[in-house]
Amino acid sequence: MRLLALSALLLLCSSTGRSLQIQCYQCEMTQDCAAPEFIVNCTVNVQDMCQKEVLVMDDGTHYRKSCASSGACLIASSGYQQFCTGKLHSVCITCCNTPLCNGPRQKKRPLLSSATSYVASYAALSRTWILLLSLTLILTLRMC
Repeated sequence: MRLLALSALLLLCSSTGRSLQIQCYQCEMTQDCAAPEFIVNCTVNVQDMCQKEVLVMDDGTHYRKSCASSGACLIASSGYQQFCTGKLHSVCITCCNTPLCNGPRQKKRPLLSSATSYVASYAALSRTWILLLSLTLILTLRMC
């Protein structure tokens, strides 16, 4: 019976908890970096989004791009929404979950809606809970 429960849980984890690795641009500069040398592989199952910060300063526009976890990125972007004006001292933080999506803005690219962000965040959180549940079950079965 225990083996059946463990098998079912592992099957569920393998079908819903895919190990995906996203690639993002990573830089901190005054140009909107897009060269291949700025492409990095994000940490599997931890950093599942790309983040882009655009700061309008006295000396010009500054870009900060990196990999991010969905939770941290979504919290940061929502916290800075009121400061995203495009004017001097503006700070805009955006999150996206497709490869290299934090690169330069391209024409005809649909914006990531908050509903899509929520779904991506929920999926990442679900995978984490399933993994924790599996580990707990495995440790429990080993103790018995």
